Amino acid sequence: MRFEHEGLAQRVLFGSGEAAQAVAAETERLDARRVMVIAGKGERELAESVTAGLPVAVRHDEVVMHVPVEVAERARSVAAAHDVDAIVCVGGGSTTGLAKAVALTAGVPIVAVPTTYAGSEATNVWGLTEGAKKTTGVDARVLPRAIVYDASLMLGLPVAMSVASGLNALAHCVDSMWAPRADPIDRALAAEGIRALRIGLPQVVAAPRGLEGREYALYGAYLAAVAFASAGSGLHHKICHVLGGRFDLPHAQTHAVVLPYVLAFNVPNAPEAERRIAVAFDARTAVEGLRQLRTELDAPTALRDYGLSEADIPDAVEAILPAVPADNPTPVDSHNLARLLHAAWEGADPR
Repeated sequence: MRFEHEGLAQRVLFGSGEAAQAVAAETERLDARRVMVIAGKGERELAESVTAGLPVAVRHDEVVMHVPVEVAERARSVAAAHDVDAIVCVGGGSTTGLAKAVALTAGVPIVAVPTTYAGSEATNVWGLTEGAKKTTGVDARVLPRAIVYDASLMLGLPVAMSVASGLNALAHCVDSMWAPRADPIDRALAAEGIRALRIGLPQVVAAPRGLEGREYALYGAYLAAVAFASAGSGLHHKICHVLGGRFDLPHAQTHAVVLPYVLAFNVPNAPEAERRIAVAFDARTAVEGLRQLRTELDAPTALRDYGLSEADIPDAVEAILPAVPADNPTPVDSHNLARLLHAAWEGADPR
């Protein structure tokens, strides 16, 4: 066994009902005096309760999916105009993504308070969309200095969104088994992430106001993001980033739909990953384990339900092919990629 693994340095505070105290402590640790609070309109009340008592210089609520460049530029201008020295973001992946876009140019630290299972808070990856093209990059400046995880903030997240967001986290785990920089540590984290999500998400569906399921799912989502940050972006994420940026598809639902097709596509040529994933699902095979979970969760099933047309598939294939990792377990060409996308568009059985 021989590998190189680099962990990302950030503080993680996990405790239900403790977000406000933890955020206050972290901003004080940063000696922040002019805080920019980023939260969408839907999270305004939640953000105000979490950031009460902070030295807030400005609150910004223009949050848009996939972080369009023009939206990022407006947020950067607001940050500069108010001379902010720290950002507290309260929300899902789009909110965290906007905070990262500001930090990328302003160089100020972020304290992230997630309200979904997106996982962006635990990575040093940024993404911006311009002209129907999503560009991503890696930069230490965008890694939140601290994450405050409070499962009680998730209790109002609708079940359907919880399922889609949780399966997005599961996709981080699966991609981390064979992404370009995947190593044994990433695979161990990803396997535990799958196990935690497999336990937590059904509990969220059965008891949306229960903390135990939310905590398991949040714990799994964090492990998933840490593994993904190290392993890099595999085939699944290359597909979903193109689909999201080019066709403006909803982020979490797109990941939830595409995941079983990429899993079924790759596992025949990734036997070790297949075994790890199957064990984490407590199932006979990886594909069967994911199928059982998705059935239990009543997961999203078809890309055509979220705005992709059948006529878009050739364009998507052409855009995705250059981004496919060279060492993907199953070699990708225009024909099998088109078949994969068509099956995901239709909602056909991945097997």
